[in-house]
Amino acid sequence: MTSRAAARLPFFVYGTLRPGERNHAAHFDGRIAAQGPARLPDAVLYEGPGYPYLVEEPGSGPVHGELVTALPTAYDRLLAALDLLEEYRPGDPRNLYERVARAALRPDGSVVPAWVYVAAPRVAAALRASGTVIDGGDWAAHRLGR
Repeated sequence: MTSRAAARLPFFVYGTLRPGERNHAAHFDGRIAAQGPARLPDAVLYEGPGYPYLVEEPGSGPVHGELVTALPTAYDRLLAALDLLEEYRPGDPRNLYERVARAALRPDGSVVPAWVYVAAPRVAAALRASGTVIDGGDWAAHRLGR
């Protein structure tokens, strides 16, 4: 995959950026070309302080979310806004999240490379040691008590 192609990946969102959640409209309204359900294998969700953390765990999952494709004209601003929301700065050891390219699965089984914000290594280690797993890998269902 070329760096230009990687720079324009859709986003796999699984927490407060999902439709109906508190950060979706503020970041995505007027900036979306397409969105739809997807899941991410080999991952688990942990409770955070009002939002979830996704931790990569081979053989786990899936985590349920949405695949969001940005309008080309909005992509760069949206990417910068999401990096800011997720407190992600490339190479910063203080990051809470890292933005990584992973394969998301659509309901029809097709695989789509997407940006995913995963718990940074030090955060992931702490969650594995003493975090609370969100059963079923679905933040929206968990938040609604389902």
